[in-house]
Amino acid sequence: MSEWLIDRPAGAPRARFLFAHGAGAAMDSDFMTALSGDLSRRGIEVVRFEFPYMVERRNTGKRRPPNPMAQLQEAFTAQIDHWLGVDDRLPLFIGGKSMGGRVASLLADARFTAGELQGLVCLGYPFHPQGKPERLRTEHLADLQCPALIVQGTRDPLGNAGEVAGYSLSAQIAITWLEDGDHDFKPRKASGFTREGHWAAAAERVADFIQLRPPES
Repeated sequence: MSEWLIDRPAGAPRARFLFAHGAGAAMDSDFMTALSGDLSRRGIEVVRFEFPYMVERRNTGKRRPPNPMAQLQEAFTAQIDHWLGVDDRLPLFIGGKSMGGRVASLLADARFTAGELQGLVCLGYPFHPQGKPERLRTEHLADLQCPALIVQGTRDPLGNAGEVAGYSLSAQIAITWLEDGDHDFKPRKASGFTREGHWAAAAERVADFIQLRPPES
């Protein structure tokens, strides 16, 4: 498989979204593929890539734990630098699924302040490890300056609606809730919602967020 999976719109793209995967599933997972396809149909070019441990797993067939956070940030930074070097002037947004979104969130402010990107998108943000709500991953989100969108299932075990309501988060962060969705946005059958419906709703919200943020002049 190539270094990237790129979903391009039929016409000229409005922006580019650099989309990182979560801890357990690769860039071609059902979630990543569905969201990327929906976003490209809405005028966004989506670039997927993999962190080093996932590349190794793909090459060897052996499962590997995620790299240390510093290495994950280094890998994401290299991707940002590469795509900033593409001379097409597309506005750049970064983000990802779960862990990928967390890594992007740790890089976003410096890049936004430098005028290099327009926004951050986190799909299923891991506010805390599962079963450990006291171990919050929100300190850097309290003063975030980069415009950000978090799309979250209301019963996400890594940060549900009741928990997140009590967190101190920057006013720059908008949160869209998907009713009864879990960490992959999958609702229970009795809820009347569907996984695919929530995925489509997430893509629509992300596209709206991206397309309503024109690049700085």
